[in-house]
Amino acid sequence: MEKLPPELFLRIFCLLDHRNLATAQLVCRRWKMLGSDNSLWCDLFIERWGSDQATFYAPVDSKSWKHVYMVQDRCDRNGLGLKIIREGDDYYLIHQGEIQRHLGSRKSKMEDLSVSSADYKDVKEEVPSLSILDKILFFIGDLESASVQAKRTRLV
Repeated sequence: MEKLPPELFLRIFCLLDHRNLATAQLVCRRWKMLGSDNSLWCDLFIERWGSDQATFYAPVDSKSWKHVYMVQDRCDRNGLGLKIIREGDDYYLIHQGEIQRHLGSRKSKMEDLSVSSADYKDVKEEVPSLSILDKILFFIGDLESASVQAKRTRLV
């Protein structure tokens, strides 16, 4: 696989949808770099939203087509307003599809640590639990996610 030319990878990657392309980028550094190719993400954008939208939303400055695609996808899923969303275990404040701030993660600190049960007693006291503000924030994020899912279900 390492000896294959980049052009071959790009030809294969252009057959993938955005989810599979994003997943392929998790395989290794080389695939991440090749999967971030601007032409791949531009083609995906045009395929999904059309060339008129692509002309309107074309990246400026240092932004990439991948970034533009992710922002537009987030707008489609969550709308344009100021919202708290959950992606995986993380919560974000977004406005018009752009992530404004990372608000926190539901993943507990204990899950991040790999300790044996003998060491658990010492670590338990060092790891702070979620504050009430974090819990409220995560509740609001979960509520907005459930609301979006309920609206989608009603439309279908």
